Amino acid sequence: MENAVVIENEASDRAYEMDSSWVERVLELITANDQSGLIAILDEQHAADIADLFEQIKPHQRSALLQLWGKEMDGEVFAEMDEALSADLIEQLPDSIVGDVLRDLETDDVVDLVEELDEGQKERVLGALEDADRVAVRSSLSYPEETAGRLMARELVMAPTHWTVGQTITSLRADTNLPDQFYDVVVVDPMSKPIGKVPLYALLTAKRSTPLMDIVDQEFRTIPVMQSQEDVAYAFNQYNMISAPVVDEENRLVGVITMDDAMEVLGEEAEEDIKLLGGVGDESLTDSIIATTRQRFPWLGVNLITSIIASIVISQFSTTIEAIVALAVLMPIVASMGGNAGTQTLTVAVRALATKDLTPSNAWRVIRREVLVGLFNGILFAAIIGVVGIMWYGSAMLGVVLALAMVINLLVAGLAGILVPLTLDRFGMDPALGSSALVTTVTDVVGFLAFLGFASALLL
Repeated sequence: MENAVVIENEASDRAYEMDSSWVERVLELITANDQSGLIAILDEQHAADIADLFEQIKPHQRSALLQLWGKEMDGEVFAEMDEALSADLIEQLPDSIVGDVLRDLETDDVVDLVEELDEGQKERVLGALEDADRVAVRSSLSYPEETAGRLMARELVMAPTHWTVGQTITSLRADTNLPDQFYDVVVVDPMSKPIGKVPLYALLTAKRSTPLMDIVDQEFRTIPVMQSQEDVAYAFNQYNMISAPVVDEENRLVGVITMDDAMEVLGEEAEEDIKLLGGVGDESLTDSIIATTRQRFPWLGVNLITSIIASIVISQFSTTIEAIVALAVLMPIVASMGGNAGTQTLTVAVRALATKDLTPSNAWRVIRREVLVGLFNGILFAAIIGVVGIMWYGSAMLGVVLALAMVINLLVAGLAGILVPLTLDRFGMDPALGSSALVTTVTDVVGFLAFLGFASALLL
């Protein structure tokens, strides 16, 4: 048994070494113009790993890799990589390869790729698709962005109400255009309206003579085609759904959304919130220097304006600061603590709004909670910083000023951290958009104003 463990561990180590060096091996094959060797090594890799490879290498290496891979290219790779990068690579592909590359993708993946292209490239790609696929993709593109209509796949499995299990299985075996992955058979009435679904496990364990209606799951949820993709992802996460039929305004079946698509949306929404909180917009590591600079500049400009506002507040107390130099040393502590406390509350609030855990029905309870948390933390840190001020400068009153400013700023930080995203959400704006800059401005201004204001009143 010990020998088996040793052998297994050695095999794992070798696999790890191969995995960590395969990118360098690919680059060597590209440099050597070794097409057969490149195809062989790429065939051994998962599409997601190849997508990561494209994101890691330089632009000219990507172009060389595309040219060598040619018609053997796996279209699934484009579905796994960043949309902006995939759009850039597709533009580099000749028309003779585009259709072959995208033909095996499901319509929802093709839609994700095509919607990032400009109109000219979009028509070029659509023209390379087969007629049925082209019609399906155009139909999905007719729906607004970030709706279920864009997210759904047209490839689905359905059966009429009068079929038996045996008829359904026979039909599935004869169908050459089944989706690569599906979890349920949607049962529809003569008007193509879904009335239930049969999970695959139920289909495979029932007798062939069993009517579908005897094993149909009628407690299922349908997704309106115009529903936002954020609400779709929430429904999947909330109700532990694996797949769901998508219906039009007349409740007719038009597509299906599966768990992998919904989880991808959840990931995108979380990533978007993180980026917006950091003020970096919708950028990726593959963006050019100019594009990245352009995306970051506005929020840095906002930060400059907020810093100027805080400096104006400080300038109003220049006489106080000149009289008591210690204030210049200590006042960043109050502002920094308030900024961090506000960011903590803000992060929790933005995520709670995204997952619908924070709603109008519990908003006041959450606001009260965050205010009390800010107050209690303020009191605790006021005691600490007050002692520090006394021991550092030997002034009891300076310690009192520090303590009072700390309590007020942490209290305001908790209030601003919850009210700013709630207000933005109330007016239909993304709560992550600009929240960080606004909260930081509030804590900086209040922190400086409270500290220097108390110092002017109590120390002069």
